Amino acid sequence: MKDSKKMIVTHDGGFHADDAFAVAALLLHLKGNATIVRSRDPKIIASGDFVVDVGGEYDAARNRFDHHQPGGAGSRENTIPYAAFGLVWKTFGAAISGSAEIAARVDAKLVQPIDAADNGVSLGNYEGAPAFPYVIQNAVFAFEPTWNEKQLSLDAGFEEARKFASAILEREIAHARDAALGEALVRAAYENAADKRIIVLDEKYDWGDILGEKAEPFFVITPDRGPSGNWRAHAVRAGRNSFKSRLSFPKEWAGKRDNELADVSGVADAVFCHNKLFTVAARSLEGAIALAKRALT
Repeated sequence: MKDSKKMIVTHDGGFHADDAFAVAALLLHLKGNATIVRSRDPKIIASGDFVVDVGGEYDAARNRFDHHQPGGAGSRENTIPYAAFGLVWKTFGAAISGSAEIAARVDAKLVQPIDAADNGVSLGNYEGAPAFPYVIQNAVFAFEPTWNEKQLSLDAGFEEARKFASAILEREIAHARDAALGEALVRAAYENAADKRIIVLDEKYDWGDILGEKAEPFFVITPDRGPSGNWRAHAVRAGRNSFKSRLSFPKEWAGKRDNELADVSGVADAVFCHNKLFTVAARSLEGAIALAKRALT
């Protein structure tokens, strides 16, 4: 009986986030019913059911997803060029994730940064920074054997990187789906809030982008994750990519816990304030709201 598995071909040798995630996406699309062959042999490339990041051809109708040919494989409206991961995701992302909306969210958060890096497009200026960010490309490259690990296989390293990519991609799809579900609940909480400076949510929804677009909110209250049963007040960021808050918690609360924080804040069940003054916790919803109100005044 003929093997029904599809063959995914990608290049051999060293690997990057682009090819690891492109293969991971195809395996999700094919529900794992595929074999992976790493080769630059033209005959093997021609025989592949899916070819990614090798072959010098982009033809979605024939499942060819390379971007190294002269002229590349096109760019998004925001000018970020497509790499193999983006080309695969553009074709199969909606089917993999369940909708075009979820696919677009994953593209913006995960796919575009990987495509940009693979095409040599910088998304930030780190000249003079004390350290360079450790990004997804670094994590994937960590699976590649070093020059001194000659006993290790590049193909085995790629498979470990691919497994890592598969896990990340599946989790980002799950986060994107639930973020979309929670958006309506965040908007409703904002609309129904009597004092829009403090927004209370009954779950820890992804609220940053939605409430960051509104002018009024300074603090957001959510239940804490985990077994503590605590509630947290979070400071709204000054900008989407900013680490500054619109309004921080009082500096005299920084790093204090339990009785010490209760004494300085005047909230009896206060339990913790972060040193950087962007979040505080209390044992009750009422306590978290009280901490936020004190920070306002």
